[in-house]
Amino acid sequence: MLIRNVEVEGRGRVDVRIADGRVVEIGERLAARGESDGRGRPHGERQPGRYTTPGARGTERDSTPGATHTGLGGTPGVSGGPGEQPPEHVELDGRGGALLPGLHDHHIHLAALAAEASSVRVGPQDVRGREEFAAALRTGAPGEWVRAVGYHESVAGELDRWLLDGWAPDRPVRVQHRTGALWVWNSAALRAAGLDVGGDGRFWREDERLRGYVPPVRLDLEGVGRRAAALGVTGFTNADPHPGPGLTQLLSVLPQRLVVMGVDPPVKLMLDDTTLPTPGDLAATVTRVRPRPVAVHCVTRVQLLVTLLALDEAGPVAGDRIEHGSVIPVETIEWIGRLGLTVVTQPHFPVERAAAYATDTDSDDRPHLYRCRTLAEAGIPVAAGTDAPYGTADPWAVMRAAVGRDDGESIAPRAALGLFLGEPTRPGRARQVTVGTAADLCLLHVPLREVLDTLSGQTVRAAFVAGRPVR
Repeated sequence: MLIRNVEVEGRGRVDVRIADGRVVEIGERLAARGESDGRGRPHGERQPGRYTTPGARGTERDSTPGATHTGLGGTPGVSGGPGEQPPEHVELDGRGGALLPGLHDHHIHLAALAAEASSVRVGPQDVRGREEFAAALRTGAPGEWVRAVGYHESVAGELDRWLLDGWAPDRPVRVQHRTGALWVWNSAALRAAGLDVGGDGRFWREDERLRGYVPPVRLDLEGVGRRAAALGVTGFTNADPHPGPGLTQLLSVLPQRLVVMGVDPPVKLMLDDTTLPTPGDLAATVTRVRPRPVAVHCVTRVQLLVTLLALDEAGPVAGDRIEHGSVIPVETIEWIGRLGLTVVTQPHFPVERAAAYATDTDSDDRPHLYRCRTLAEAGIPVAAGTDAPYGTADPWAVMRAAVGRDDGESIAPRAALGLFLGEPTRPGRARQVTVGTAADLCLLHVPLREVLDTLSGQTVRAAFVAGRPVR
């Protein structure tokens, strides 16, 4: 594929050639396949300073003259369908738009996001008060399971099985808290699953056990992949703490590149204050998984402190990261830097959840929530994940929130974009469009300057994974 007339950061207006899934050439007015390069040499002959990818020349041996000039979206030569030109024969006019590395969502829960197609949204932005909440639980036919997600106590207070029984007694109901950590089941659900042995129906971090007691849920993974591609997302890091058997195969229908924590590096370590290990015990766990890096879930001050003490004892390795970094006291920033950790955070949460944090969060912690600017200024690598479905699935909305924060942690638009441009397994290491890199790309309608003015997904024209369009 030859993408003409695009803006590549640091290079200006250029053409970009892709072969074998990689960027193999960047320059002005590149020759089409089979044409002379203007020096009497057909394209495919090595030119100093142009081809640096091993094996790139070999991809040109069976070149055929001509190329398909095309737009996108069902036009011959782009989708790679039957009877169409193979991608390496396609020529695309970029119309002066920016060509960026594809966005990578560094922390997301893909199966849960895909299950939203079969779920009822009951968050504060979806329903107001008990009456609307109760009505939402009664959607569908009596006797059918209801899977409600996104709940927060501001909707109808603390839940238990008996409250749910009062609102929806004629069907099995399970409600997930928006943190993803808590499920509350009503009595009908407990009976249907054979779990009615007393108790209040509240299950804390028991997804793995509960999974076998509920009917299958339709997962709209195709829709997840399609919507993400339309936003320029070419990769995901799935951050489930205990990936179930077959999860990687299940997610393989997505067109994006995947990192599945626990299957691929890093290994996710889940911490909860109620079952918090000692620093020594956590250090022993870290040592057992070495040489693989770890990604430690830290959403409270004490979880962060235990993690830092444990990594001090076990010793850090390249790729170790803090997930969320919800509360990072200023006195720990130098410590994080000394250990060489990357922080993968959600800078949009203080914006999305501002009302809840104003009442639910300890006043001593509020100045330290989801840091961005102070970490970056200290030289600590920072990246972002949407944490969808527990936050917005739109990385551009995350960027806008990161820029618009009024708590001293706002960052510049280019830095916000960079939160999603890190390497999949080393999110603090920036990717660029250069010769030799994987052709996981995001093509925009407009130059970078205009993109940074709006940080909107509407500027995305196409996404490519290994040189193939996925939008």
